[in-house]
Amino acid sequence: MTVLEDRVENEVTIAAPRELVWEFFTDADRLVQWKGRTAELDPRPGGTYRCTIDDRAVVVGEYLSVSPYDELSFSWGWEGDPLVPPGSSTVTVTLTEVSDGTLVRLVHTGLPHPRLGVHDAGWTHYLPVLVTAAESTSS
Repeated sequence: MTVLEDRVENEVTIAAPRELVWEFFTDADRLVQWKGRTAELDPRPGGTYRCTIDDRAVVVGEYLSVSPYDELSFSWGWEGDPLVPPGSSTVTVTLTEVSDGTLVRLVHTGLPHPRLGVHDAGWTHYLPVLVTAAESTSS
């Protein structure tokens, strides 16, 4: 994991095909297997991205770009958070086929300095959960 001036960058390799990994970012049932309790997703430009993580944390945004199996981006923010309000930052996910599965590169931009560490810790926690969920589904 890398924290830069206004962004967090993360990479993980998942022993699963890109098409399956893609579903974990675009299908509500798959998303909650690795992040959150409930999700409402409409994976098309302008479509809803909403995930209830727990009783206090709800992520709200919209899909900005969708290139199936290759890359997607969505806006991101938290209900009730004045520093990172809904839609105020951007998450871009790139999926690359590699010999042992899929390389997932996640870049979260537009974060204010006071929230960089929190978001780095969040992605550092959740991406390994994604690896486990996708790999267990793939086998």
